[in-house]
Amino acid sequence: MTTRKRPFGALGAAFGLALALAFLPLGAAQPAAKAQKSGELNWAAVNPAFASAAFVKDKAVCASCHEDAMKAYAGTTHGRTFQHGAKGALQALDCEACHGPRSLHAANPDASLKMTAKQYTQACMQCHQDGGRMHWKNSRHQAADVNCTSCHSVMKKQSDKALLAKPTEAAVCYSCHTEVRGEMQRTSHHPVREGKMTCSDCHNTHGSTGKALLKGATINETCFQCHQEKRGPFLWEHAPVRENCANCHNAHGTNNPNLLDAKGSFGCLQCHSYGGHINLPRYNRTSNPYGQGCVNCHTTQHGSNSPSGAKFTR
Repeated sequence: MTTRKRPFGALGAAFGLALALAFLPLGAAQPAAKAQKSGELNWAAVNPAFASAAFVKDKAVCASCHEDAMKAYAGTTHGRTFQHGAKGALQALDCEACHGPRSLHAANPDASLKMTAKQYTQACMQCHQDGGRMHWKNSRHQAADVNCTSCHSVMKKQSDKALLAKPTEAAVCYSCHTEVRGEMQRTSHHPVREGKMTCSDCHNTHGSTGKALLKGATINETCFQCHQEKRGPFLWEHAPVRENCANCHNAHGTNNPNLLDAKGSFGCLQCHSYGGHINLPRYNRTSNPYGQGCVNCHTTQHGSNSPSGAKFTR
């Protein structure tokens, strides 16, 4: 009886093993670590001071000293969730789900178990692991030492949304981005101060793959989420427009119509500076300072699908 040889021999077997491991659940090919109970973090890794501490699992112990703080906490989203929504071990932990095992602190209130802002962020991330936060570790906020407690108030209700530390999302952002606050006060602006938009409509504060924490991969992709008519494709494309909306517009606000960086035709003249055109100031002093300047004629400057639209006039 002849034995049929396996194709590729040992090489095929090795490839098959590697392929099988690739489809195992994440971490299955690694040595099994000690499983954490629901709602528990590896607190010794967060703060070595917790290595010898245990969970008290009794809110009454915390309330004996922190009664005022716990009353304020009961009105927050977290407080209501732990009281009514959380189940099992997570509900039993409550305070210690965020503050770590407190047996040493309960026995001796002077015991130093204080956590840094970064350590509290690690505690937050044990629950808040959705796709919107997957880029947090590489985000510009994280690199600048902005942490969860920089923007959110967990122990006291300060806003109606997202446990923000201030009444509105814009107020939280403006506490650092003061230049954006000034731009938003200009005549032409996105309707953030009117309450029709928020900063997070364009930016993901928890991290993104694009620049400036934009939700889209590029500035244009972010703008196209609302301004879909500018996306194209067009038969005739305007190169600066396709490259970057910010070549002509300041999204946070300007004192020119339509968020333009420059008034009327003066924005166009930054590139189209050759002589002889009717709309240059030296040849025509009417259409330049009045009306819409160049776009009086070039009405499809974002792109044209007309066979005769090479000059964006139709």
